[in-house]
Amino acid sequence: MDWTLVPAKQLAALAPHWDALQERTLPHAFLRSEFLICLLDQFGQGKELLAYRKEGAEWAAALVVQPEGKGRWNSFQPSQLPLGPVLMPKSGLNEASLQSLLRALPGVALTVGLTQLDSLAFPGPFEHARLRHQHYIDTAWVDIETSFEVYWEARGKNLRQNTRKQLKKVEATGVKPRLEMIEAPESVATAIEQYGVLESSGWKAEAGTAISQDSAQGRFYREAMERAASAGHARIYRYWFDDEVVAMDLCVHQDDCLVILKTAYQQAHQAVSPSTLMRAEEFKLLFDEGRFKRIEFFGRVMEWHTRWTENSRHLFHLTAYRWGWLKELLDWTNRSKTRKA
Repeated sequence: MDWTLVPAKQLAALAPHWDALQERTLPHAFLRSEFLICLLDQFGQGKELLAYRKEGAEWAAALVVQPEGKGRWNSFQPSQLPLGPVLMPKSGLNEASLQSLLRALPGVALTVGLTQLDSLAFPGPFEHARLRHQHYIDTAWVDIETSFEVYWEARGKNLRQNTRKQLKKVEATGVKPRLEMIEAPESVATAIEQYGVLESSGWKAEAGTAISQDSAQGRFYREAMERAASAGHARIYRYWFDDEVVAMDLCVHQDDCLVILKTAYQQAHQAVSPSTLMRAEEFKLLFDEGRFKRIEFFGRVMEWHTRWTENSRHLFHLTAYRWGWLKELLDWTNRSKTRKA
């Protein structure tokens, strides 16, 4: 299992190899090279490495890692990336492959941690003296298997009734709600600017995490969504009350799966839950369209997720240790700290 390691900035030149492997192993649009290149441009430190392994002429495995201190490496994991950039077949993520990676990394690599892995893509098992499997979060998704009417009837009574009441309340004021879908690259910049306005109306403005045009996050989402739209992998859903944008979803898609990356709504209209009204209409269009089979959220399951689906599964972290005794020593140290605390 010979690994080749190069600076991650070479991903642009090696994109055809990465994307071919990505299509075979984990076809989510946010793991395509153009999305990762934007992340590296805005959030990379310049120390990230692209590691890949070949079988014949094709790549068999690839991932992007970064140093996290003396002897420690982790996968490149900015908060804007839902899953770790780890591409391997289901059987390829195992103790042997990670031990070979440890020995290939610069210096004496003691540990390598792969973060935010999907249990659907990597079911394991991962029980080994030199591996640690840690639960991260549960995430939810919606299967598109029936008509929207059947799906909607299966939702809770509260969601259906509240959505109907909120819509009637809006329409009673003379406002006409409407949903718009954006796919054209030239429309992305304006949409991202509007999305930032929505985020700035809520708690993210106070926390300093709202998207703005002059921030790294704003530059990232504009460039990433423009590139995804140019490749036919992006959708932005925009919900209007007359001439006012009140809610938006930023989405990327590949094959039969659509991922909702971010959602924002206008805080001033919170009483009528514009994001819920948007999602009901958005989901109806997606069910009726018949193009996709899954809608993924890829975030921690919240109470509002459970109104839209009963489905959930776990994301996890996987850490490989160079020696089994090192894992045992760290376990003992952590137990000692817990007892003292």
